[in-house]
Amino acid sequence: MSNWFAFFIVFWMIILISLVAIGGYFMFRKFLKSMPKQDGKSDLDWQDYYIENSQHLWTDDTKELLEELVQPVPELFRDVARRSIAGKIGKLAIEENAPEITQDLVIKGYILATPARDHKWLVAHLQEKQIDFTPYEKHLKLKI
Repeated sequence: MSNWFAFFIVFWMIILISLVAIGGYFMFRKFLKSMPKQDGKSDLDWQDYYIENSQHLWTDDTKELLEELVQPVPELFRDVARRSIAGKIGKLAIEENAPEITQDLVIKGYILATPARDHKWLVAHLQEKQIDFTPYEKHLKLKI
């Protein structure tokens, strides 16, 4: 066996182990979200509950805003991100007994459902759309 073939095999093993580890990480995260909590429902069950019970509260404008906010997410993960954010927005709307989901609820829900690294993009997007983000500064996890 030649040296280049041995290096190729070692390189391929490293790539394969890395890909399996990355896939396992995401599968484990999904597994943890599907585990029932003390109330008997998992995070995914609660997310589905809030989406189903707040579906009639969405307007065309708020659906469009949610679509704009999930655009930076890679297409492969966009549906998961959209459902996660919509679940958080639905939870806020149900807790506040809102008659409909407003732009304010969409922005708050997006901030609460996304990691802090996405907040910089949100602020830039809100400024681009000329939406005042000062009421949301207390929820944002960045220094402006």
